[in-house]
Amino acid sequence: MITITKLNDQQIVVNSDLIELIESTPDTTITMTTGRKIIAREPVEEIMSRIIGYRKRVFQSVGALENREQ
Repeated sequence: MITITKLNDQQIVVNSDLIELIESTPDTTITMTTGRKIIAREPVEEIMSRIIGYRKRVFQSVGALENREQ
């Protein structure tokens, strides 16, 4: 899950696994697998960085659990 800021300055949490497409047209538009579209203040690169950071934390947690079980 990542936090993004909508154009009205409202922060929301988005399930990054459900993101289908991110476009810069010129506003950043996130299209979800459900068809819902979200316009974000953050640029595409920032959203990508947040997704990568989130997934790194998830995989590190999985790795720590696996090491604990051994």
